[in-house]
Amino acid sequence: MIPCRAAATLSALILGTFPAHAAEPPPRAEDTAAAIGFVYENDIFANADRHYTNGVQAFYSPPESSTPGWITDAAEAFPLLDPAGHKRVVFSLGQKMYTPADISRPVPDPRDQPYAGFLYTDIGVLSETADRLDRLNLTLGVVGPWAFARQTQIFVHHQTHSTIPKGWSHQLRNEPAVMLSYERAWRRLYEASPFGLGFDVTPRLGASVGNVATLAAAGVTVRLGVDLPQDYGPPRISPAIQGTSAFVPGRDFGWYLFAGAEGRAVARNIFLDGNSFRGGPSVSRRPWVGDLQAGLAVTVGGVRLAYTHIFRTKQFDGQPRADQFGSLSLSTRF
Repeated sequence: MIPCRAAATLSALILGTFPAHAAEPPPRAEDTAAAIGFVYENDIFANADRHYTNGVQAFYSPPESSTPGWITDAAEAFPLLDPAGHKRVVFSLGQKMYTPADISRPVPDPRDQPYAGFLYTDIGVLSETADRLDRLNLTLGVVGPWAFARQTQIFVHHQTHSTIPKGWSHQLRNEPAVMLSYERAWRRLYEASPFGLGFDVTPRLGASVGNVATLAAAGVTVRLGVDLPQDYGPPRISPAIQGTSAFVPGRDFGWYLFAGAEGRAVARNIFLDGNSFRGGPSVSRRPWVGDLQAGLAVTVGGVRLAYTHIFRTKQFDGQPRADQFGSLSLSTRF
């Protein structure tokens, strides 16, 4: 009988620690603070220099009360956005660059990732309730020499005494870039308080259409820590398991560990398929791509610092191994 009683006691403790259902979420209050910050992604965090090798993005999100009326009206007209949600706009400016594995070759290996740069601006509209986030993004920019990725990489490699890339003359040609993206995430699908810590599970679905990328995605993020702020994880550069630029902490100091997985069905990726209307370098793209990520976020007052390490499956035929890179983000409320 003693073992049975011990087992029953242990079961009760476990069930008490991990409740079967999340509590009914309280109404979400309006966020009156603005947010500004940046995201820096690079494969140097994985001691590599190939494929998606660098990305930088700066963002600004005014207070929800400052969202322009025409943006709110347009968002409410979009059928997938919750009309009852708090509306927020996020403006971003970024640059991404892609290179083959061997950047010392004047003529790149035609079987490897082509050289490519992407300079873009993005406007995102978020509609958020207590337990759901709808996100609509319009991305406009240019792929090719006008993205200035060649100049950026050569300058940085000179300053850091790294290998100077010699194959940028073979990069993708100039092409205007347009992409429309939508994602929905459910933040409070499951919550628990194991050992006094916060824990939540956030599944998500999304899709993008455009000449840069056309894809569908499904993923999930889990978080464990102290004072999980009102957010969906730290921001990332698309395509990725997206978080949010803005966040609402509940105390002066908090932290959480997070992990996520996402699968994508890819119908187009300009950085692998090549230019849309002219010939040039390209490789045979794989239609299925997966990401695994894990990281740590720390909030101190109105500042959130986060690091994410990403593992990405092979994206094209003949790719010798999967890729890894890191993402560092800083967000500040004011």
